[in-house]
Amino acid sequence: MNDAVLLWSYLAQEPLLWLTTTLVAYTISDWAAGKAGRHALANPVLMAVILIALVLWVTSTPYATYFEGAQFVHFMLGPATVALALPLYDNLPKVKAALVPMIAALFAGSLTAIVSALGIAKAMGITGETLMSLAPKSATAPVALGVSEAIGGQPTLTAVLVILTGISGAIIATPMLNALKITDWRARGFAVGVAAHGIGTAHAFRINSTAGAFSGIGMGLNAVLTALLAPLIARLFL
Repeated sequence: MNDAVLLWSYLAQEPLLWLTTTLVAYTISDWAAGKAGRHALANPVLMAVILIALVLWVTSTPYATYFEGAQFVHFMLGPATVALALPLYDNLPKVKAALVPMIAALFAGSLTAIVSALGIAKAMGITGETLMSLAPKSATAPVALGVSEAIGGQPTLTAVLVILTGISGAIIATPMLNALKITDWRARGFAVGVAAHGIGTAHAFRINSTAGAFSGIGMGLNAVLTALLAPLIARLFL
């Protein structure tokens, strides 16, 4: 028994263990999502988060220790975001044809995401760092963390909110858009990208390539617009 505890204590400090845990958790979750027919509620990111959280809880492993090993996955967010330029290039004629409504939808979506989050939180009595942490929640993680720090928020809290926003958006988007009878893959994808950033975009790609491409565009443009608007709007709620 003591040998097993000592072995675990040694392995828990090795970065490769937590990187492997992350990849295995997502592989299992993606397999389960496939078995569920890619149902909106069977989101592989959500399931992977739950699996990893259970492992950390059972083994009493601090998040900081886990993140040291899994930070390579975090690093790959940058290249993965840049890679979205490929489907954008493939769909360039479609983008040009829908440029004006895309710009209108971008401003409407970005403003709604920021103002609604800050307005509801303010009405509930939330102030200070916690309030500011909400402003960039719909932007992709690298941008959201930078914006949060710049406007006086808590980047760690913002990171949690970004993940929750992405997961909830990916789960809700398909049933809601179906109920609204929106069938244009460009509109569906762009809406998901603006509202649910990378997690929503991954979900959109699994459903339709055009939706995925427009979701990537929405995610990128919303990140830029959020970086510009969030600091300005946040001042109104101080």
